[in-house]
Amino acid sequence: MTRDVEKSHVLFMVIEHFKGRDPAPVYARFRARGRMMPAGLKYHGSWIELNFARCFQVMECDDVALLMAWIAEWRDLTNFEVIPVVTSEVTAAAMKKSRAGKRPSAHR
Repeated sequence: MTRDVEKSHVLFMVIEHFKGRDPAPVYARFRARGRMMPAGLKYHGSWIELNFARCFQVMECDDVALLMAWIAEWRDLTNFEVIPVVTSEVTAAAMKKSRAGKRPSAHR
């Protein structure tokens, strides 16, 4: 791994399903109260589906309880899917290490 932080911090793809496919209440709360993230939870960015049904966010933390506390602030307005993910860089390094001890197969 290229950074020590990747050893302890986990990235999460958070998919929010806006209740009623209506993001307006989420944006209204965000304007009024901010993102409401606990210290230690890092927001990387978000993208909204073109039909306004879902929001895709990347979050980072070393304690999943922080992510759960943040979700609790919003769960009345949206349903959540949370998927732990790693960067392509981390995956490529892991794949390189896993292949280092293997000889190429003669049968392909």
